[in-house]
Amino acid sequence: MNRRSLISAALAGVAVFVTATASVAADWPKRPINLVVPYKAGGGTDAYARAISAAAADVLDVPVVVVNKPGSGGLNGANSVVGARPDGYTMMMTSGGSFLLSTMTRDTKIDALESFEFVAQVGKLQTSLMVPKDSPFQTVQDVIDAAQANPGSLRWAHSGRGGFHFVGGLGFLANNNIEAQDVPFKGGGPTRAALIGSQADFGFLGVQQLAGFEDNLRALAVNSAERDSIMTEVPAFGELGIPFAAVSSPVIVFAPKGTPAEVITAMEAALAEIAAKPEFAELLAKRGTGPVYANGADAKAGLTAMKADAAPLVAGLTK
Repeated sequence: MNRRSLISAALAGVAVFVTATASVAADWPKRPINLVVPYKAGGGTDAYARAISAAAADVLDVPVVVVNKPGSGGLNGANSVVGARPDGYTMMMTSGGSFLLSTMTRDTKIDALESFEFVAQVGKLQTSLMVPKDSPFQTVQDVIDAAQANPGSLRWAHSGRGGFHFVGGLGFLANNNIEAQDVPFKGGGPTRAALIGSQADFGFLGVQQLAGFEDNLRALAVNSAERDSIMTEVPAFGELGIPFAAVSSPVIVFAPKGTPAEVITAMEAALAEIAAKPEFAELLAKRGTGPVYANGADAKAGLTAMKADAAPLVAGLTK
């Protein structure tokens, strides 16, 4: 084959690819959309995904199917999506803060900011310090005093090393000059169950995990300067004057790199409509959370800023 024939063949291949991509975008969606959640069922991110699935019924013409793929701090699920066909039928909803921190603290080729297309943010998760309901600790200061009196004697639960609950807990320990033994569990649901079963003295888990379990758990403080907008009865570290690391997590929907822009735009618009539905807010309120929407560009900007803020914190806390 001569040079001219090679060029013609290459151009023909490009034309076929562009035409196929345009066709995918024009027909989307025509079959169910798999929304991968890289955590076990029962956690905060999973709650958002299932609320999206339920509220999408009259917004999208096809079902949104939640697929849980837990493991490796959320990276197992991310790896399954990063290599998926970029046709708009496989996306990932994840805890943006945990995902970012996992890519910063683990050996992975995935870049939280560059390996995927950002679709939209639909919520926000905040970690909190909780204890079993029958715990002798009535206040955050009680926990600090006990840890200082017997360094390393207390056990604290979280949903996995490298996640934002873990980093939030480490920040609390470091900023208050205390030591405690961390006990990781696979996801928010198992962490809550372990704390209810008194397998740890305290835990750092999403404040929304308290909803429906008020007879089993007691939240002592939210890891932020101000109270959570939904779980308003729980005080914040900031108002209590307790030093803490300001770590939270936007709930973001990602798509494989190369997904057609028209598909991203369509899904972004669908998520904006879903997030504005009273039904979506009602579903989340039952789980102690609420909608917090941002478009893909703003979601990426927020996570980019978080990476800059988290870099020195991660470096200091993981030495």
